[in-house]
Order: sequence, then C-alpha cells, then structure tokens
Amino acid sequence: MYITYLISSNSSMLRPVIVLFCQGVFLMGGFWMTVKGKLASCKEGPIIALAPHSSYFDSLVIVYLNLSTIVVKSSTEIIPLFGTLIEYTQPLYVQREDPNSRKNIMKEMTRRAKTMGEWPQIIIFPEGTCTNRSCLIGFKQGAFYPGVPVQPVCIRYQNSLDTYTWTWEGPGAFTCLWLSLCQFHNKLELEFLPVYNPNEEEKQDPTLYASNVRKKMAENLGIPFTDHTYDDVRLMQKAAMLNLPHTAGLIEFQKLHSKLGISFDQMNELLDQFGAISQKDKGSITLGEFAAYLGVPVSPALEEMFSLYDRNGSETIDFREYIIGLSLISQPVNNDDTLKLAFQLFDNGDKGYITQAELTEILSNAFGMDDLDVEKLFQEVNINKDDKITFDEFKKYAVTKPEYAKLFMTYQELKKVLSTNESSDSHLS
Repeated sequence: MYITYLISSNSSMLRPVIVLFCQGVFLMGGFWMTVKGKLASCKEGPIIALAPHSSYFDSLVIVYLNLSTIVVKSSTEIIPLFGTLIEYTQPLYVQREDPNSRKNIMKEMTRRAKTMGEWPQIIIFPEGTCTNRSCLIGFKQGAFYPGVPVQPVCIRYQNSLDTYTWTWEGPGAFTCLWLSLCQFHNKLELEFLPVYNPNEEEKQDPTLYASNVRKKMAENLGIPFTDHTYDDVRLMQKAAMLNLPHTAGLIEFQKLHSKLGISFDQMNELLDQFGAISQKDKGSITLGEFAAYLGVPVSPALEEMFSLYDRNGSETIDFREYIIGLSLISQPVNNDDTLKLAFQLFDNGDKGYITQAELTEILSNAFGMDDLDVEKLFQEVNINKDDKITFDEFKKYAVTKPEYAKLFMTYQELKKVLSTNESSDSHLS
C-alpha cells in the first residue's frame, strides 16, 4: 500500500526516482532506445503527438518523457503496475465509445495546454488505437483541438523480428511480452520532429491540422497514410458479430462521415441492415439478395438501380457501396414530391388511399410481382390493418426502405425511354 501511495502521489521529488526505476525495468527486459532530435519545452510544444502506436511497449516512450500527462482509454487504469504508473502522470481518461467523454477531454486538454507550462506536457497517440505500423491511420482531433503547437514524435521498432505489434486480431499481450523477452535486444528509436506551429486556418479546423501533421510524420517514417480510424475497428468487430467477414466494416468511416454526414450510430444500424440482406455471410449483396430484400423480382429497373450501387462493377454491393448508394442515390429522391407522385400513380381516382387490387395491378405490370408477394408487401405497409394504405403509411414504409423511391424513379425513366423509342420506330415505319 505504501509503495502504491508513493507511486501515485505527484511529488516532483519522487519523479526522477520512479522514472529511473521504470527505465531499469525496461533495460533488464532487453530494451534499448536511441533518440534523434530534441524534446521541446512545455511552452514551445505543450502537446506531444506520438505515432505510429502499435504496442503497450510504447509506454517506454512515456517513461523517457518523464511520465508526463497522457491521454488514455479509461480501461487502462485497471492494468496491474502499468495502471498505477499511468495514474501517477495525472492522466486524462477517455471512454472511446462515449462522445461526451471525448468532448470533455478535449476541453480539459485545451485548458491544460494553454496554461503556459503550469501543467506537464500532454502525451497523446492521435491514431487512437494500435496498428501494425505499415501506415498511419486517421488522426483523432483531440491533440489538435486546442489549436496550440504540437511536437510530432515518430516511433520505430528496429528488430527484424516483430514481437511488439499488439492489435485487436493479433497475438495477445502476454504472447508479445514473452516473445520480446526471448530476444537479446529490443531496439527502439524515438525521433523528435520540429514543433509544428499551426496557421490560423489550422487553428480553426482541427481536422485539417491533424491531417497536415500526419502527412509530415508519414513522410518522415516513409510509410503511406489512410483515412481509416478506430471507428473502423469498431465496425469490423460489429461485422464479425454479425457473422460477416470483419473486413466488411473497413469503410474509411471518417471520410464517409465528413462527406456524407452519417454518424457512427447510423452506420452501425446500416451494418445491421446490410447483414440481414447479405444472406450468405460473405460480406456483399448479390442482385438476387437485393431483389429478395425489396420483395420484387429481378427486372430491368432493378438491374439498373443495382448497377448504380455497384460502383466497381463487381456484380455485388459491399457495405461501403451500400452506404454511398443509400446516401447519394436512394435518399435524395426519397422526398415528399417523389412519394406523392408514386402514391398518386397507385391511387386510382384520388381517393386518398391505395387498395390491394391497385397495388397488385401496378407492381405486377411494372416489376412482374406475383399476387402473393404483393399481398405480403401490402400487409407490411398497411399498419392499421384496415385494407387500405394511406399516404402516411406509404411514407413511413418508404423511410425504412428508401430504395423503393429510386426504384420507382428508375422504372419511370426506363418507361419514358421505351415510349420514345416506340414513337421513333412508328415514325420510321
């Protein structure tokens, strides 16, 4: 208890002793670190951005940085010894799945970073998760939200045999530890890059600031960068739970979020929907599965619509294509004007409702649907079970399956083309 108290206290007198002890532990484990560049002062660079983050052995870097404040996930505090050492750094704990937690952490980081040296430097791994160091994934905004200078620091493990990488689908923590201890030397290089001072545009745009710093670090490391983030990992885990290939969730979430405005929770729901459509657990949707989901037979209109979703011409739709298709193809036409036009087409005589007979006549002629399929669809739409579909019921159902609006529009367009062609043929004859 006394040792724990000493370690978790914030006495500046004990800090050099604890740092020396931790360095000795790593040295006995065969770890040897070389350093390039120079660590900036707290006033020059109040935030230190470390990348790539690939292992819990990265904690050696934190020891070298005199156990400065670190931003870590909340579950880290329960790790034996490591958790106690982290507590000593006056850490900022973040719950990665909680947006409010992330916002509060960014506010606290801003407060500490702007005290001009009253608080220790803040250490953060901007990738937000461990990777295999083959590239830099998207940087989170946290380190760049305060708009203060950031010192980028590059980490390199130099042994030819990689026993350090600790990712969510790789060897476990104890396996990595055992294999690393079996090596005579574990070489780690730390390179301090010049402090990055943001311009006014970067101060106002944390995403731009993060992207530019990542680019500098990737150039120095000689590796590419991608727009994948920790949220892609979460979607990959969800895909595995749905018995889909985990790669189905690898969609570059941040890029789609910024361009399409879809939140993580919305994508999570769409992944559930995608998994229900993809019947063979292969991570993609065939034309037949798409038709079965909509309850219509394969028709020229459906084939045309399917080809719009299938961006790479693979004759299947993956999850990324499905999201883009819904956002750019189906949702834009799923508006009141289109729905009213479709409703009027079914509603013979402008009665204000659609009967099953009217629905059967149009759908059998347009898409070749048989009576049983039409009856099933009618019952799904007719929430009130009064043998007639009102516009409100029609609209509510269209919201759950926006593909119908685009399918209707595609059918109308093909119908016009056929009518034009027939008119031209009659003039020629």
